[in-house]
Amino acid sequence: MPRDAILFHKKLQGKIFVGSKIDKITDENLQLIYTPGVATVCKEIFNHPKSKYQLTSKGNNVAIVTDGTRILGLGDIGPDAALPVMEGKSVLYRKFGNISAFPICLDTKDKKQIVETIKAISPVFGAINLEDIESPKVLEISQELEEILDIPVFHDDRHGTSVVVLAALINSLVIVNKKISEVKIVIIGAGSAGYGIGKLLSFAGCKNIMVLDSKGAIYKGRKESMNKYKEEIAEFTSREESGTINEAIVGADVFIGVSGMKNLLKAEMIKKMNKNSIVFALTNPYPEINPVLAKKAGARIVATGSFSYENKVNNALVFPYLMRAILDLKIRKITLDILYKVAVVIANTIPKNKLREDNIIPEISTKTLQKRITSILKKPTAKEKKSR
Repeated sequence: MPRDAILFHKKLQGKIFVGSKIDKITDENLQLIYTPGVATVCKEIFNHPKSKYQLTSKGNNVAIVTDGTRILGLGDIGPDAALPVMEGKSVLYRKFGNISAFPICLDTKDKKQIVETIKAISPVFGAINLEDIESPKVLEISQELEEILDIPVFHDDRHGTSVVVLAALINSLVIVNKKISEVKIVIIGAGSAGYGIGKLLSFAGCKNIMVLDSKGAIYKGRKESMNKYKEEIAEFTSREESGTINEAIVGADVFIGVSGMKNLLKAEMIKKMNKNSIVFALTNPYPEINPVLAKKAGARIVATGSFSYENKVNNALVFPYLMRAILDLKIRKITLDILYKVAVVIANTIPKNKLREDNIIPEISTKTLQKRITSILKKPTAKEKKSR
């Protein structure tokens, strides 16, 4: 497989290109496409700024921005090596969301420069997709951009991953006949994905969540290796003392791995979990445990973030469809309520009578996903209804 991937990319010499909606250029339409006719369009946008969404491709353009500091589970491999991942996301955006997504791989790790660069290029885009930037820097960047930009900022490691995890968990809990309000969930990894997953699961009603980083369990009052985002995590975690993964896993119903470390979860640990345990080992390209080993150790449902195995809990199922809805509905800010609604819709795409241990999440090519996601986000929330 690794060798095949190299040969495939070498043959293509890049997976994307910029195309045109105009099949044939004539003397007549050239005057409309470019000079002199385009000047009239420029003046129209200058006089009526909102017309840019009708007169240009802005409303269908997305910037996928990375600095190459946290690419998959490979770590800080730089912007050049990040480009194949961002091109791949561009392909998925086009295929499943009919969106023009552009890889923007920045040769800087400086937070201020990244924010200023995104702000400077934002007129071209209808939304920004932050991708594979180290934590907590990316969370700070996201927060700053949300305050200064007039377009939405989507952070796939946080928003997309949390949605697909909740969707898969909803269906898994149906199969094992457990309630989200009663299960114990252990999340390994307190970066962007762990932070986003924890917040959304708490929003969804989970009352017993443990989040661990390299120093152990995160809890109120911990002093070592904390930041404001881990302080937020401490607000919804249920443990008030230190603990290792070996201690945390005892009596757990659900394991969610977003650690970036392969083979972190051992078979002996799964044996300490409750009966009918659920294991989501989501680190790519190599999961926290091999799915076969997890099953042998007693896990009832096993998923990874890889397309090499069944139960593909990967944010690729989310970002093309959610971004299409965000662009079409002119959604300015991505909230927990939006993410929760989308997760429930994705989960319900599989009829309850079709749920199986090896079928907890829809395929990325499921044709009804777009219509269902856009439809649910069109409906106003109770808060929005009250304000009308």
